[in-house]
Amino acid sequence: MCGIAGQYAFLGHKPDKKLLNDMSQSLIHRGPDDSGVYISDKAGLIHRRLSIIDLSSEGKQPMSNEDETLWLVFNGEIYNYQELREELKGYGHIFRTKTDSEVIIHAFEEWGHKCLERFNGMWAFAIWDETNNELFCARDRIGIKPFYYSYTDEGLIFASEIKALCKNPKTGERVNEAKFVTFLKWGLSDYDNETMFDGIFQLLPAHFMRVSNDTVEIGKYWNTKPSKDAVSKNISDEELSNTFLDLLRDSVKLHLRSDVSIGTCLSGGLDSSTITALINEIKKDEISKSLNKRPEERNSSQKTFSAVFSDKRFDESDFIKTVVNSADVDAHYISPNPKELWSEIDNLIYSNDEPFMQLTLYSQYCVMRDIGKNVKVVLDGQGADEMLGGYIAYFYCHIKDLMIKGHIIKALSEGFGILKNHRSFVKYATGQFFIRKKRRGLIRGDEIPLKRYQGSLNEALDSDLKATNLPYLLHWEDRTSMAFSVEARVPFLDYRVVEFLTSLPADQKIRKGVTKYILRKAIKGIVPEEIRCRMDKKGFSTPEEVWMKEDLKEDILNVINSESFRSRKYWNPEEVKEEYNDFLSGNTGYSSEIWRIVCGELWLRLFFDSRLNGCALPDPHIFSKVQKS
Repeated sequence: MCGIAGQYAFLGHKPDKKLLNDMSQSLIHRGPDDSGVYISDKAGLIHRRLSIIDLSSEGKQPMSNEDETLWLVFNGEIYNYQELREELKGYGHIFRTKTDSEVIIHAFEEWGHKCLERFNGMWAFAIWDETNNELFCARDRIGIKPFYYSYTDEGLIFASEIKALCKNPKTGERVNEAKFVTFLKWGLSDYDNETMFDGIFQLLPAHFMRVSNDTVEIGKYWNTKPSKDAVSKNISDEELSNTFLDLLRDSVKLHLRSDVSIGTCLSGGLDSSTITALINEIKKDEISKSLNKRPEERNSSQKTFSAVFSDKRFDESDFIKTVVNSADVDAHYISPNPKELWSEIDNLIYSNDEPFMQLTLYSQYCVMRDIGKNVKVVLDGQGADEMLGGYIAYFYCHIKDLMIKGHIIKALSEGFGILKNHRSFVKYATGQFFIRKKRRGLIRGDEIPLKRYQGSLNEALDSDLKATNLPYLLHWEDRTSMAFSVEARVPFLDYRVVEFLTSLPADQKIRKGVTKYILRKAIKGIVPEEIRCRMDKKGFSTPEEVWMKEDLKEDILNVINSESFRSRKYWNPEEVKEEYNDFLSGNTGYSSEIWRIVCGELWLRLFFDSRLNGCALPDPHIFSKVQKS
């Protein structure tokens, strides 16, 4: 895991060494272990290294092939690099290092852009081909690793994070208003190639980019094929669940490849508990095979990292401890403190580059900080919800599709299942629907029309996987982990697992009101029943509503009453104030639109009002100096 950036110079220009250096410095948190630079007449590449595989100096980047005609900067991991290296050796390739980075170079030599189809992992990389004066860039299939780019008068610049591109003073100067308004109304971003910074784009997941002769070509190299079936047939549940478990277990094994210690995020939910349990199984098997080794040579217990709260309405300690007690783990706990949140809010927004939807992110931020003090790599359960129907809203699509396809009895069964398993949540969600609809009226401006929960269950899942949900969550995952120089890995998003799950009928995901059906069946006997059968969903939650009413009240009021807040064109300030006061008095319920508006204001101050030297973090006490009315 690293930070990358670079520049392709248009005709008549040369790479800007100062800009490259400034971009490198802005990404130091992504790669504190080492740095490197390569500059030719046409291109410049920079790299910040976080050493994970082959910790020696041989892993330094930018890395070249033998005759220095290809130069690579790479962020991510190619988990099947060992197998690919052996295959490439068979074709006559000679390796100087044990890195997965060098595997990319030789794979590109052997297969060109088709090498992307061979990789199993997460990546964003750029290869400068000196012979052909061509820059080749690519992003992994799911978009786990980020890749941003922008055009300047001098050429094309790219980087792992938006803030690095903003080191060019003319880049990202203005707000992309349609994107920002859409975020404020719906809490979504990362659903297309634009960002909330006008003129800054992202290379979409499963896409590559070629830049040569001052022209840019972008193409797609992979796609999913969601099943059109609503009901299983021919293949038994048992066979499907066994196949799924084998794929997931192998994915976890691959994701454990590392030359540094690895930890696990454990929220107490189904997904993270599954990853923890599978790692425990794998480590037990490894230990049994290493009985002849000295104790210090054997793998130690996995370290788990969890957020807990004193408020039992939001705390998952009991579920977490159930998993901890069933496995051989070294458990770590942190308690996010709302009294510390506001003093860290500028760093949290700065690390994320864009405003964020909910204060859930603060829990993740605190967990990643604790992880950074203990290990360099962490595995997480991200992605399972978007493939297995983990959100209650998916029931609407499933029942509708069953009705359309004539499965009336099954549709009724799903309806009864929802009432049986999720009655309280359905009641809460119904209330939230009307509150959020009203509060979207606080926001001014035209949003980008988004289609979510459209079509069949598998079509809705595919949309959330690629555009309307998971890309944003992966954005969070990457920024909060890399803020503390931690590499986050997501085994559920192994492309083999993704292809298998998307090909399954809908009732393997939701059945009789039970979400993630195939996962629950696959992990029986592996994950404690109390976890396997739980129907509520929290993840790394935060008591956001309580914090907004109590601990953060004065800070929120200071923002809402400030001159800058009242001057914005993106919301009606008086109505926002009225809605917040109604919430404080108990006259209305809470919804996250209030936080999004406040977070949007803080983001505008940090990245636009107080922009210094291209989004350099200003005075860390800037938010304590807000002008009050």
